[in-house]
Amino acid sequence: MAIRRNPTRSVRIGNISVGANHPIAVQSMTATHTTNIDATVELVNDLQSAGAAVVRIAVDSDKDAEALAEIRKQTTANLSVDLQENYRLAEKVAPHVDKIRYNPGHLYHHEKSKPWQEKVRYLAGVAKDNDCAIRVGVNCGSVDPDKKSKFDHADSISPMIESAIEHCEQLDALGFDRYVVSLKDSDPTKVVEVNKRFALLRPDVPLHLGVTEAGLPPDGIIKTRIAFEQLIGRGIGDTIRVSLTVPNNKKRQEIQSGQEIIDDIYAGRLRSVVALNPSQLNIISCPSCSRVENEAFVELAQQVKEMTNYAKDYAITIAVMGCRVNGPGETDDADLGLWCGPNRVNLKRRSEPLGAFTYEEILGKLRTELDQLIEEKKVKA
Repeated sequence: MAIRRNPTRSVRIGNISVGANHPIAVQSMTATHTTNIDATVELVNDLQSAGAAVVRIAVDSDKDAEALAEIRKQTTANLSVDLQENYRLAEKVAPHVDKIRYNPGHLYHHEKSKPWQEKVRYLAGVAKDNDCAIRVGVNCGSVDPDKKSKFDHADSISPMIESAIEHCEQLDALGFDRYVVSLKDSDPTKVVEVNKRFALLRPDVPLHLGVTEAGLPPDGIIKTRIAFEQLIGRGIGDTIRVSLTVPNNKKRQEIQSGQEIIDDIYAGRLRSVVALNPSQLNIISCPSCSRVENEAFVELAQQVKEMTNYAKDYAITIAVMGCRVNGPGETDDADLGLWCGPNRVNLKRRSEPLGAFTYEEILGKLRTELDQLIEEKKVKA
């Protein structure tokens, strides 16, 4: 299949480059606790051996930053750091990584009196001083509230695009062009739309593609494939991640699935003639990372999928999230949302909290709410 890639510029990340005519790079992310150095190194090296061009690690504290310095000594993988909780940690981690990823929506959480432009100037300076690339990671569930308030509530695409564009313009104004952008959603159709629209506005900027909270295989792979086929087939996308809810010893499946999708697209083996059926049950779940406070989350996601099978013919979305960082916000748009803490699982109906329950109680509580939703839909039918 002849694919004409978007004319994006080349961006170096460690010993690889993305964009331009470089091969599409497949990435993944660790799900071990970063302070567990041995386990994290083992997972990083396993992902690298599976073909990961870049491996992302979350850093949320000084202890994480100290651990990252030691992890760097024990791997040759290209490392990206995920800064969600404190952008000021960039100085401590940049000497040990090849790329810094920040989320524009999370910058407003910290030092709220400081303009976001000043925070980006700081990040770009740290990246430049330490030979790092940057990823501007815009996520549907954590867009700056000021951006969302400018658009209709039903329009989740425009705030993401405006956020990405203004951050690109700020980095450009600072003379920093070694950056890529990602615009992610759990709905593959929205991933396609937002990336197509951005690519028209900034065809020079390399794009990192992904369906956030794609969920358990095989559904998560199918959702991701739908988005990637529609985008990569149009020449859009320079690096990818397949975000799957799997245990650590199966994380390499993200790399294998991503490379298989790329190979199939270039060979013309396309499968996404139709989109996901909007009249059926949709379960989304995050791929797990070091922020997950209870590894039972992965098993819970599987149990939710099995337990809710009886509702497969109802247009209901259930979200299962693994941590308190993204969980509260990214379950708001689901009919029923679960986000997991160390000992309890928080249950929501849209944005309304329904309580926190033990891991043993939650399936029963979820079923009760699901049954009520089904009855409401029957009355409306």
